Amino acid sequence: MSVLLTIATITLLAVVFGLLLGYASVRFHVEGDPIVDQIDALLPQTQCGQCGYAGCRPYAEAIAQGEADINLCAPGGETTMIALADLLGRDPVPLADAEAAAKPKSVARIIETECIGCTLCLQACPVDAILGAAKQMHTVIEEECTGCELCVPPCPVECIVMVPIKETPETWRWPFPEPSPWIKEVGHG
Repeated sequence: MSVLLTIATITLLAVVFGLLLGYASVRFHVEGDPIVDQIDALLPQTQCGQCGYAGCRPYAEAIAQGEADINLCAPGGETTMIALADLLGRDPVPLADAEAAAKPKSVARIIETECIGCTLCLQACPVDAILGAAKQMHTVIEEECTGCELCVPPCPVECIVMVPIKETPETWRWPFPEPSPWIKEVGHG
């Protein structure tokens, strides 16, 4: 009898606490800031940290709170900065690091014969685009690499090189390139 009473008491307590938690989650629900979501959607999602923030979402939050300028995203370049200016109703400003934004899009490539398998590049890659294990040769999954170059400095044997990507319709990445001048001349752009 006491076992059934214990089970019934625990079940009743679980139901009561479940109902309280359900009520609290509905009553005290906090919506995310929609402007942060819109800003984050415009950023290139490289998670490279070149803007001084840990990734694109923290940078978007800082922009929304007025703590960061809209011109810090080097991978996004001028296209992203102009899109952010349009979204936020601000004036476009020159990029903070115009030299980094002007670099061609590239991906990391590991010279596999020189790789010692130290895993420092694995730890540095924010998008897990490097495949390998300790004391084993590593390689880069080029489709996943964002070209942030964060894997290059920690490599003790300097076996990681950045290889420019030839822009084709298959390799276009954010920001999308401007249409060809020929298309504009003909009047299709």
